[in-house]
Amino acid sequence: MKIIIFGQSISSSWGNGHATLWRGLIKALARRGNRVVFLERDTPERAEHRDLWDLPGGELLLYDRWEDVAAAARRHADEADVAMVTSGCADGAAASHLVLGSKAQRTVYYDLDTHITLSRSETGERPAYLPPEGLGGFDTVLSSTGGQALEALKTQLGARFVAPLYAWVDPDLHRPAEPVRPYLGDLCHLGAWVEDRRAALEALFFEPARRLGRRRFILAGGGYPDDASWGANIQRVRHLPPAEHAAFFCSSTLTLNVTRQPLKAMGWCPSVRLFEAAACGVPVISDEWEGIGAFFEPGRDILVARETDDVTTALMLPRGHLATLAQRGAVARSGGTHGGTSRAGVALHPRHQGGRR
Repeated sequence: MKIIIFGQSISSSWGNGHATLWRGLIKALARRGNRVVFLERDTPERAEHRDLWDLPGGELLLYDRWEDVAAAARRHADEADVAMVTSGCADGAAASHLVLGSKAQRTVYYDLDTHITLSRSETGERPAYLPPEGLGGFDTVLSSTGGQALEALKTQLGARFVAPLYAWVDPDLHRPAEPVRPYLGDLCHLGAWVEDRRAALEALFFEPARRLGRRRFILAGGGYPDDASWGANIQRVRHLPPAEHAAFFCSSTLTLNVTRQPLKAMGWCPSVRLFEAAACGVPVISDEWEGIGAFFEPGRDILVARETDDVTTALMLPRGHLATLAQRGAVARSGGTHGGTSRAGVALHPRHQGGRR
């Protein structure tokens, strides 16, 4: 099967959570005999931080201007079994127009940023990566968020058939690893700085660090304010390449997941970091959001934090208890408790698929 994808970026993981997802999925698809062509607009920032140049089992087309690649894109789309446009694509509107006018057997739109898409659409500010006429022309619309977001994609943007495709992990990359000294800590968090995470990070990461001055906290991700007053026991990692994710998670006693506020408001919003940490066999503590129980059973597979005391209490738990939690979380992530994963390691089937409709 031939699949063509118009995406944000697969060649650079710098400030781009999509890259790790696409790399793992395309590798798995190639192992099954599929061919994937990924089109990405080249930018100076991506070029400066590029950490992938070839696409094993597929073809990476980097282009400077849409006009330079349109003819090749049309040819690939006409030959494709599946032609897909994704949120974040720099030329999403043009790519959608091309795909919908192509001879592709099936057309798909995959929204990995549903919270942004819906919030802007509600205010009349249509994101540039969306086609002006909405999503009604696509055979299938996929969303990384389930629950009420699926219905909203129909009512607000005209999608005809909608299904959730939650985050996934690459089992070759995310698996138990040996701890490394630079990342050793008691609690770690991996995630770029965004304003709507500030309150949760303050309550669940920074305040526990203040209270537990002898514990070591590791914070990885870009965009954090340079003038922030970090405690002496907080270690910053400004950029963490995907190849180091496993070592990062496995070097801390516990890893914290913090969800963006718009995603929490919608519910059914599992972060890829949840699955990555679980696949690495690390105990996870997450903020609370509707639908979390469809992926992990709180208290059994994962810990849930509503306030600072929940985090400080978790850090006092016996190591044996946390190890059992991690083992159960890894089983849940692989489908032993709440459903299944594809052999590609994709988390496709939570206990209540798609959430509340």
